[in-house]
Amino acid sequence: MADWSLAAGTLAVAPAPDRPELLADPVRDAVTAFPPVEASLVGVAEIDPEFADTAAFCARYGSPPELSANCVIVAGKRGGEVRYAACLVLATARADVNGVVKRRLDVRKASFAAMDEAVRLTSMEFGGITPFGLPAQWPVLVDQAVASAPALVVGSGLRRSKIIVSGALLSALPAAEVLDGLGREIPAD
Repeated sequence: MADWSLAAGTLAVAPAPDRPELLADPVRDAVTAFPPVEASLVGVAEIDPEFADTAAFCARYGSPPELSANCVIVAGKRGGEVRYAACLVLATARADVNGVVKRRLDVRKASFAAMDEAVRLTSMEFGGITPFGLPAQWPVLVDQAVASAPALVVGSGLRRSKIIVSGALLSALPAAEVLDGLGREIPAD
């Protein structure tokens, strides 16, 4: 059994295979495709969708921001081809889009994908995008700090729930690549 308590705060977490209605369709398909032992390591919890955004979520549910990860979709062009990647960084950091991501995608310029484009391409809700169930050809770039975390809160594909999972499981996803320096710490105010 996974120990989700470090990241969960006040959430009531259940194994994701037991609560498939709390997962977006592609996320549910990805999680249920795992071997049973791995699937049981993915937790899910229902939340108020008004508190889906990371800062509001952490404040409302007592989940530490350093154990919450954001998944952002980045796009870049090379020779007329658009290349996408998902970037997974701690909530206390920002993805180094113009350095690490741009070099990894081998593009001249990289930027966050437009909200409507990210929603359409992932079949997930904005504010709930997660590394589970993304298009197979996209790399999932995982910051080393995420990969090392014992437990993390990530999106579920829906705004009304969150997934709790280890960094080890995230970095073992089929398209995952762990990259040092992907996340740049956000300076304190």
